[in-house]
Amino acid sequence: MSPDQVIRTSVSRIADFGDFTVEPLPRAQWEWGDYVVGEVTEPPPATAFIEVTNGRMAMVDVGDRVMGAFATRFATLESTGSWEYIGDDGAMSAMTSAGLFGVITSRSPFALDSIALRYAGHVVTDGRKRTMAQFAVASEGKFRMPVLLIVGSSMSAGKTQSARIVIRRLKAMGLKVVGVKLTGAGRYRDILSMGDAGADAIFDFVDAGLPSTVCPPDRFEAAARGLLGVIERTGADIAVIEAGASPLEPYNGDTATALLDANIRMTLLCASDPYSVVGMIDAFHRRPDLVAGIAVNTDAGQALVGKLTGLPSLRLMDRDSYPELDSMLRERFNLN
Repeated sequence: MSPDQVIRTSVSRIADFGDFTVEPLPRAQWEWGDYVVGEVTEPPPATAFIEVTNGRMAMVDVGDRVMGAFATRFATLESTGSWEYIGDDGAMSAMTSAGLFGVITSRSPFALDSIALRYAGHVVTDGRKRTMAQFAVASEGKFRMPVLLIVGSSMSAGKTQSARIVIRRLKAMGLKVVGVKLTGAGRYRDILSMGDAGADAIFDFVDAGLPSTVCPPDRFEAAARGLLGVIERTGADIAVIEAGASPLEPYNGDTATALLDANIRMTLLCASDPYSVVGMIDAFHRRPDLVAGIAVNTDAGQALVGKLTGLPSLRLMDRDSYPELDSMLRERFNLN
């Protein structure tokens, strides 16, 4: 099969395969992070798209062949699933538009439908199967860059939107900023939007060879350390780092936070409701410096967060919040 006959999802954006073949391999040779090709077996729902390597959303049809990677997903608000549940018939789904392939085991009734696939084979060059880890970027050296860490009580709590706003404010101060998504499930558009906001460089865990960060902590830590070394070499003044999903979910958010602990100058928590702010503090044993996101979209939400926690909060989508946000950024990062 020629490369131009396969639609490549965004988790393959890090890989330069050259010419490759698609070859079925014995199940004993399958592993998490393998690059594989699936054939679309059913007419895709009208809302189902594939995110290709440049971040554009593309439609597919029955018979199309799509390249992604074996992965595991454990999303609180959408779906869960894993490549490990693929049966002898090879039936699987694109668990995310970015190309995480596996069998969905549970789905929210509000989640968009997925694209049905059947395993066609692994991506092979020079007689060797190709994996995401083979194309990972990594650099040794200590990570010294100051960090603004954005965490959330769950997915879709406002983290990426908040990251974009913070990046814009830091760029307005004349700083060199790198935007990073260190944990979550691969989706290129999140960090592309950080670049659109002005980040001088953007990275995520896909660059480190991980389709998602639902993996053993030691594997995540090794990949994250290598990526942080690359980020350090950008020479940016500040890294705005989003921990996708929640630090309490199995996406290694706790491992990521521990890695960054010495560098964190400010923590911004995005929460889905005021009570989840309390839950995050109690479960994670950390108090953020600022609360934002869906929980504080109204005066009522802000008042309840203040009553329950005593923490400051800002409606970052309201431009009137910028002076207070700027003041906090200057104080936390010694920008005066």
